Amino acid sequence: MSKTLRLILGDQLNSNHSWFQTFDDSVTYVLMEIRTETDYASHHIQKIVGFFAAMQSFAAALKSNGHQVIYIHLNDENNRQSFDKNVENLIAVHSFTHFEYQSPDEYRVEEHLKNFCQHIAVSTKVIDSEHFYTSRGELGAFFAGKKTFLLESFYRALRKKHHVLMDGDQPLTGQWNYDGENRKKLPKDHKPIAPLVFNNDVTNIVNEVKKTNVKTIGTIEAKNFVWPITREQSLQLLDFFATECLHLFGSYQDAMTPNEWSLYHARVSFSMNIKMISPKEVIERCIEEWKNRPAEIEFNQLEGFVRQIIGWREYMRGIYWLKMPEYETLNFFNNQEKLPDWFWTGKTKMNCLRDAITQSLDYAYAHHIQRLMITGNFALLAGIHPDEVDAWYLGIYIDAIQWVEITNTRGMSQFADGGIVGTKPYVSSASYIDKMSHYCGSCFYKKAVKVGDKACPFNSLYWNFYDRNEDKLGKNPRVGMMYNVWRKMNPEDKVATLQQADYYLKNINEL
Repeated sequence: MSKTLRLILGDQLNSNHSWFQTFDDSVTYVLMEIRTETDYASHHIQKIVGFFAAMQSFAAALKSNGHQVIYIHLNDENNRQSFDKNVENLIAVHSFTHFEYQSPDEYRVEEHLKNFCQHIAVSTKVIDSEHFYTSRGELGAFFAGKKTFLLESFYRALRKKHHVLMDGDQPLTGQWNYDGENRKKLPKDHKPIAPLVFNNDVTNIVNEVKKTNVKTIGTIEAKNFVWPITREQSLQLLDFFATECLHLFGSYQDAMTPNEWSLYHARVSFSMNIKMISPKEVIERCIEEWKNRPAEIEFNQLEGFVRQIIGWREYMRGIYWLKMPEYETLNFFNNQEKLPDWFWTGKTKMNCLRDAITQSLDYAYAHHIQRLMITGNFALLAGIHPDEVDAWYLGIYIDAIQWVEITNTRGMSQFADGGIVGTKPYVSSASYIDKMSHYCGSCFYKKAVKVGDKACPFNSLYWNFYDRNEDKLGKNPRVGMMYNVWRKMNPEDKVATLQQADYYLKNINEL
């Protein structure tokens, strides 16, 4: 008799997948909590617990719907702690004759399962995860023969193909992109809406993780875990965003302010990245809300959000599958330094970094500008090795899975890919941070000062970065203006600025 074992990975919790639409007694699903997945990076405790809680909820839902499920807990006696060894054991114990899995999103897991399937006696099959708008190779085919991979071109093509915010073959309103309208600072007296959080009790999972001595970072409130762990909760969070936040999302998507960790962001990336909800339903829900409230939700608020999902998210995945595994070795600037110790504690005198890192340790979350223009900006200015930066981002954020993390970090944030993803390095001095946040006014360091005891480190490190990398960036037209400013600067000021940067880099753990 034919018996099939189907593996469900922790980021494949898609209840709408075709697998689950029919019931078959000869099919058994397996989900597993394993050390190879908890240990490949130093993960945030909330990330590990969030994955395991969602996996356990998903397995319970499958069982209650009549499917046959094997769930392997982290500390089960028979847990062999890797996908291949557990599957091998289950095939032997239960006499399975066939093994299936969905295409993994990570190159590492893809290679592991591919190699495994070449060496087992039973027949095997791989199918699509049925989640994304695009296929893995779609971006590569779209840009075939081109030297650059312009996001805007890909975004427009996907809008047309999937008829998102379109009027025939033209964009609704006649304009494709409203990015220029989405860069406002939060007014000082503006109080953002309190975020929707959940009170999931994950005490048992926290205890199991602690029992194993898995190395984790960050904190967790085990009785009040704030992240969604079911499809129902994920849809609740999406509804909350659509009804309460979307009308101001675009305006304040780049804004930062102390003690406000959520602002008007959707925070559905964790739910989407583990597939409890799909990008299509996220976009459709927001378009529906905009259609119902056109007077309250301006089009730029909606388009800015849609672009992040159908544009940026799909684009990053396409780059990942086009450029891996070489992508994870790229180091355009040959940066070699280690992350400062305070990246793991938040104990720095710089307000912006203290707030962004402390928030990340408390919630396993920071929004895209905190990641790009605070922590990422500092790491690039300080010459940190991209491996160090990758490991930190991959570990600390609940939504970080390599396909989306590494292209954002090594590409967009660190420019380590030399311009595959971004056309210029995203670096700034204190002026940009002050323009978009409320950090600088009460900081120990002075935002307008380049040299001296209280000079903001971002200022001297900014010019030091351009000076250090002139051979690689001098001809980049997008940063030509900065080199003109630097070349015209008073020679004595230049020397003082570079000396200040050198002092800060040598004393980086004291900043």
